Amino acid sequence: MTIKQIDAKLFSNMVSAGQNRLCKNKEYVNKLNVFPVPDGDTGTNMNLTMTSGADAVKQASSQHVGQLAQSLAKGLLMGARGNSGVILSQLFRGFSKEIEDREVLTAKDLANAFSKGVEVAYKAVMKPVEGTILTVARQAAKAGVQQAQTSDDCALVMNEVLRFAQKALDKTPDLLPVLKEVGVVDSGGQGLVFIYEGFLAGLKGEEVYEDKMESFDRQINVIDHALPAQEKVDIQYGYCTEIMVRIGDGPTVQDTFDEQVFRQYLNEIGDSLLVVADDEIIKVHVHTEQPGTVLAYGLRFGSLIKVKVDNMRMQNEQASQEREAQIKQAVQEKKQPYAIIAVAAGNGVAQLFKDSGATHIISGGQTMNPSTQDILAAINSANADQVIILPNNKNIFMAAQQAAEVADVPTIVIPTKTIPQGLTALQLGFYQEATLEENQASMEEQLSAVKSGQITVSIRDTNIDGLAIHKDDYIGLVDNKIVVSCPQRLQAALDTIKAMLDQDSEIVTIIIGQDGSQQEAQQLQEALEQLDDQLEVIIEIGNQPVYSYLFSVE
Repeated sequence: MTIKQIDAKLFSNMVSAGQNRLCKNKEYVNKLNVFPVPDGDTGTNMNLTMTSGADAVKQASSQHVGQLAQSLAKGLLMGARGNSGVILSQLFRGFSKEIEDREVLTAKDLANAFSKGVEVAYKAVMKPVEGTILTVARQAAKAGVQQAQTSDDCALVMNEVLRFAQKALDKTPDLLPVLKEVGVVDSGGQGLVFIYEGFLAGLKGEEVYEDKMESFDRQINVIDHALPAQEKVDIQYGYCTEIMVRIGDGPTVQDTFDEQVFRQYLNEIGDSLLVVADDEIIKVHVHTEQPGTVLAYGLRFGSLIKVKVDNMRMQNEQASQEREAQIKQAVQEKKQPYAIIAVAAGNGVAQLFKDSGATHIISGGQTMNPSTQDILAAINSANADQVIILPNNKNIFMAAQQAAEVADVPTIVIPTKTIPQGLTALQLGFYQEATLEENQASMEEQLSAVKSGQITVSIRDTNIDGLAIHKDDYIGLVDNKIVVSCPQRLQAALDTIKAMLDQDSEIVTIIIGQDGSQQEAQQLQEALEQLDDQLEVIIEIGNQPVYSYLFSVE
């Protein structure tokens, strides 16, 4: 069947199917991580980003494809996490710009939109690298444009986009030697291919499986977040009631379950009703004045295995009071000249940044990259004339930049890739009396003054840069490059720091993570002092996840 145009319904189906396809395969994408460390999160980041975009489309009521694409782009922008998520948001930022005035899309419109997306994404990346998601998107878009020159079938264009995306993905190891060495394709490119697979399926009307229970939870999130959390509202039905029933189980069973009858009864005593059921379980969400009646009705069909009742009037009143208090406090507080926002994982690391002068901490790091929206919210709540952001992770930098670009106050991002870099930049490079531009120059100058090290555990056997790494070995990274692999953690830590030392080294800082120990850190300190009695060794408690120890050498 030829599809000569894409209307709003078809476009929505494509987006939803793309999100579903990626969601089902996010763990596969995570496992394509080049380094054998337990922090592979490309699939998670892309999925959270795409989910934010898909939710924005679902909540939009427009029948205009261009407007829906704008909603998609905004949702992706605000939900973008990690570099892969940011690049994905930029691809569809360009996509949406190209078709913003199109009520429906032709095959040529679709192809041109993919092409514009690639153009915008390449401009957004400071140093584009071939063999990544950018290459996959570019080759796919080029094929789509060529197909649109000879065909007006949107499905054929999308098919070519997908086909050449897969071909480009398969060739990524030829463009990035590290991919070939490890034996994987680019993870971001793979995520994009999954999205395009969903697009094609949604466009052709093929069923894309979405778990009913997952869909139920997603819809609840949309319904309950539609209620203004910070404004007093007149709530007709005051109790958000959720139950889960095991059908036919228990002594209270009186009736045979009929979904239509079940829905009709609950519709009469509430609103915002969601019901999903299979042969064993019924899940119910309803806003009602009679939560007890809902529970009693559920018991007629089986045993209750989950019950949750929230008083929405009380929640709304509390939220309204909190908002009023925040506004009052913001008015009373004197606006500060600077806010310094640091991203950090672990309460000890967060305290180190606070002690060094950070005014706000965003909890995050490896495996939990904050979104653009998270960072923007911190900027907006900072009550400062100007803001400095320390991402402290190379995979958070682009999301921080996006937040800075849309912030209402002057904001800069210092390109700190590690916790030690962030601490050094703040401690030695920031001056309250300096201008934003002067602080940017001063803080960035400090980045080269510190070497950063990390100790974690290998999750698989591999070879990188000629180093044989075995599963469950302790591996040491220096400035994000693996230099040590060893079965003993203390030895791995000592060898890693040795690789960081040179004749100018004066201070070594050891930050103990959740999996590290004070005793082992002290053993490491003693070994270093024996190695060089001129070294000053400092031990801090970081409580960071993933990495047993973080090291800095200055």
